[in-house]
Amino acid sequence: MSRTRVLIVDDQPLMRAGFKSVLEASGQLEVVGEAATGAEAIEQARRLHPDVVLMDMRHVRHRGHAPDAPSEGPRPHHLRPR
Repeated sequence: MSRTRVLIVDDQPLMRAGFKSVLEASGQLEVVGEAATGAEAIEQARRLHPDVVLMDMRHVRHRGHAPDAPSEGPRPHHLRPR
């Protein structure tokens, strides 16, 4: 059985490292990429095709880099904050 591929997006390197450590310790998740901004997240998601994107939306939106859905190609399912 293949592991779930995860992309981590957070502006703080220490948080990304902590999430990566915890997620990969499960043995069921594989962190395939990391990004610090919304723009990096879009580029990484297009290139790596993760199953899940773990994103700190508060920091990403606060700095004006909230990623928009790509206008072309497959669109991943995602949750939006209420």
